[in-house]
Amino acid sequence: MKSYITINGRKIGSEHPPYIIAELSANHNGDINRAFKIMEEAKKAGADAIKLQTYTHDTITMDCDSEEFQIHGGLWDGQTLYELYKGAHMPWEWHQKLFEKARQLDITIFSSPFDFSAVDLLEKLDAPAYKIASFEVIDLPLIKRVAQTGKPMIISTGMANKAEIQDAITTARENGCEELVVLHCVSGYPAPAEQYNLRTIADIAQRFDVLSGLSDHTIDNATSVAAVALGACLIEKHVTLDRNGGGADDSFSLEPLELAQLCADAKTAWLAMGQVNYERTEAEQGNVKFRRSLYVTKDIAEGEELTAANVRSIRPGFGLAPKHYETVLGKTSKRAIPKGTALSFELIK
Repeated sequence: MKSYITINGRKIGSEHPPYIIAELSANHNGDINRAFKIMEEAKKAGADAIKLQTYTHDTITMDCDSEEFQIHGGLWDGQTLYELYKGAHMPWEWHQKLFEKARQLDITIFSSPFDFSAVDLLEKLDAPAYKIASFEVIDLPLIKRVAQTGKPMIISTGMANKAEIQDAITTARENGCEELVVLHCVSGYPAPAEQYNLRTIADIAQRFDVLSGLSDHTIDNATSVAAVALGACLIEKHVTLDRNGGGADDSFSLEPLELAQLCADAKTAWLAMGQVNYERTEAEQGNVKFRRSLYVTKDIAEGEELTAANVRSIRPGFGLAPKHYETVLGKTSKRAIPKGTALSFELIK
């Protein structure tokens, strides 16, 4: 496994700060200016990339109101799949403008394609990477087509079992994908944190020999920050301007200030992981003198015995280490030792 991949010049891996993807998804609510504003806020918050979803209601499903196409329960209760995606899709004529906006903002932009025609569109726009959504992880022909672009790939694993994940990874690798990150994901909207089983992130990396990360559908940042501490090198999170904005994905998305906090906290968690270290750190150097040591706490005459009444382990730390306490008890002094003296072996017989 490569220790990192590169998207648009940014290295992504355990030795680099976590890569934060702001998923715009359906939160444009049909208004390109709202999409632009989300991009601006994502850049301001410190996100590394904006991600789109590239499909139309006709490419992702069909206009049918039979029971199999009905949604019951959850955020989108009462709609057909066609109705949901008709309102949620990112108009294809927006894509070039969104890519241009990203260049102006100096933020990376790429997308999740949902069929071959979407890949063709994104290739014309020179997308620097591709994301395979959880619902498409079983669409091996799509994964094959994306892999053949030679671009870095990110694959989400929501709902997929081990065999399905392996099939997706094998298909990607056999068709030219050399840079791959696999995201642990729970495809609930929102998803309860207690169902995330974040230890799976490290297992994905070890089991499938890939870089691993997290696609997070919880409604706060704790799960993402914990994921970074467990080795996630990439975090994907839906973003919006207003969680109460009424869009298809607004209710489980981060608002701008929350995204900024995620970017900051994820980097702090990564920095805090550091390396295995038992040496004294720079921040500790000035406090060593305040550790405990052995001090004379009552005047001791020359030749007097050292006892618990005149020697104690106290702060500061300029005397003998406390581990020598029992060794010095019962010994006698070489000279008079005034109260407040840091005890040393030179002072005792």
